[in-house]
Amino acid sequence: MTINTPATRDAVARVRPALGPAVAELAGIVDSFAAAGRELALVGGSVRDAALGRTDSDLDLTTDAPPEQIVELVAPHADALWDTGIRFGTVGIRRAGYQVEITTYRAEHYAPDSRKPEVVFGTDLLEDLARRDFTINAMAVRLPTGAFEDPHGGMLDLVEGTIRTPAAPQDSFADDPLRMMRAARFVSQLGFEIEPATYAAMTESAERIAIVSAERVRDELVKLMLGRYPSAGIRVLVDTGLADFVLPEVPALSLEIDEHRRHKDVYEHSLTVLDQAIALESAHEPAVPPDFVLRFAALMHDIGKPRTRRFTSDGVSFHHHEVVGAKMTRKRMKALRFPNDVTDDVSRLVELHLRFHGYGSGEWTDAAVRRYVRDAGSQLTRLHKLTRADSTTRNRRKAAALQATYDDLERRIERLAEQEELQALRPELDGKQIMAILGIPPGPQVGEAYRHLLEFRIENGILGEEAVTAELRRWWDER
Repeated sequence: MTINTPATRDAVARVRPALGPAVAELAGIVDSFAAAGRELALVGGSVRDAALGRTDSDLDLTTDAPPEQIVELVAPHADALWDTGIRFGTVGIRRAGYQVEITTYRAEHYAPDSRKPEVVFGTDLLEDLARRDFTINAMAVRLPTGAFEDPHGGMLDLVEGTIRTPAAPQDSFADDPLRMMRAARFVSQLGFEIEPATYAAMTESAERIAIVSAERVRDELVKLMLGRYPSAGIRVLVDTGLADFVLPEVPALSLEIDEHRRHKDVYEHSLTVLDQAIALESAHEPAVPPDFVLRFAALMHDIGKPRTRRFTSDGVSFHHHEVVGAKMTRKRMKALRFPNDVTDDVSRLVELHLRFHGYGSGEWTDAAVRRYVRDAGSQLTRLHKLTRADSTTRNRRKAAALQATYDDLERRIERLAEQEELQALRPELDGKQIMAILGIPPGPQVGEAYRHLLEFRIENGILGEEAVTAELRRWWDER
């Protein structure tokens, strides 16, 4: 059913050359499946990306062979093989630099009250394609013939930038509610728009996302945040109501505007900060690749404002929203089963995002600058980018002044870092030296002394071992 237009013809023409090197590497596998009388086809993202002119080392194949036979047929050709997904019909291999997943024709289906999909294996490629998430992923290239299958007009949707389900969208989302998250993810990754009927079904079915495991939701959210247009993907989650179930703190940012006490739309501000943080990944040194921690902190940095909003005679205030927001961020990320280190990093950035505003026009002492570096720790580079991104004023003079002031802070940090090894901020005496000088054994007193000397270092910089030893003895005698 591929719609025959110049654009779709060009896209189809790109598929075989783009997949050619991969097909050559898989020749032995293709021959083994053919000899066993089994079908095999490249499918899904592999075909979609090839049509977009992209090459990828991750390949998806589908077959009518049952999972156990897949293992038998691919094992002689695999550099490595894993079958952790075999009960879902998927076998993974690594072959000559390619990571390949081969899946038995299937359909996933959620029972109304189940959090885990039921898997039913099939025997027909076209039926398998009809059960896939979106038409742009329901295209296949049969091997070894190279016949192109596009029964649902996926190539036209790909060319036109449309996200649409092959089956009725209500049925598709009932089969797997996570597909609604994937739709938002593809908006972020590809810049596509969701077809109206599909969008309406997402809105109607949004509450179904609650039956999907937190880990699967988390993985889709990470992919969305790392796309090219994550703010567009977040808008889909909020506007369809999906965010109410997976990230409710974000729609809560759409605070109503009091006509007598106007303030910024915190939701729109947060999306602007996200966009600006993405730009600063490459525009502000050191350049970094797409960074989930920075992006998620930018999205979440003001989520404490709804809980801390107070109206006063002077207007509206959000005192300590950064502290409240950090706690809320940590709670949400734990609910989504994020690793502890990622949760710690994002929460720390949320907590510190306002610290710079106490800098004024450079009034901080060197001790305050050291504390800023110490508190940021490993997140200092991200904090630089987040703080700059948080300036969304339309007043050009004010915006330029803020950036210039932060330039000054960064220069002071660099200067102190050169003088004092600031990134490795610690006392000039270690634990063994403290014990030797004071004649005490290991225990809480050593930690207490260490913390005192750390504060002394922050306040005074590097003074040398003799001066620090004298301070240690003074503190010990007076404690």
